[in-house]
Amino acid sequence: MSEQEQFGFGDEDGRDAIANPVVVGALALALSVDGEPMEGDADESGRRKRRSRARAKTISIRRLSKTELNKGRALYPEMDYWKPKMRSECIDMERPCPFVSCKYHLYLDVHPVRGAIKLNFTDVEVWEMTETCALDIADRGGITLEEVGEIMNLTRERVRQVETAGLAKLAALKDVTRLKDYVF
Repeated sequence: MSEQEQFGFGDEDGRDAIANPVVVGALALALSVDGEPMEGDADESGRRKRRSRARAKTISIRRLSKTELNKGRALYPEMDYWKPKMRSECIDMERPCPFVSCKYHLYLDVHPVRGAIKLNFTDVEVWEMTETCALDIADRGGITLEEVGEIMNLTRERVRQVETAGLAKLAALKDVTRLKDYVF
């Protein structure tokens, strides 16, 4: 067997190599399926493709004009309606959860100080979401960083950073409780 045939070049002058490429080796098999790059692989220029999910969008209250705020109040007046106040009231309710204003709902987040609204899933409607409640996910038990990233529309690295920051805050809280013994 010639070197050209061994590495998949086909005939002696290499004309067959373009028409019928041969994929050799585990790395080459992992990188291509039928000669096409898999999703998330590098493009022709060698750069990695971005993920296909839409990024979260933040709506700042400061950037809205008074007319836009008044129009929003007229279209959606504040109404007093029943919504669950405790986990026991909503555990057996329909899913996806219709109460987007709940602080455990994954569709949007509201900043407690600035009032900015962050839409986590701009390309999906609430009723199209597979997971809507963070408490439902917590009840299932431990999941990987990758799964948390999918659910919250974050990268795995960002989830790891948030986890590290949260654990650091908990460690600092334990240190503060130890210091309370020395305060009169």
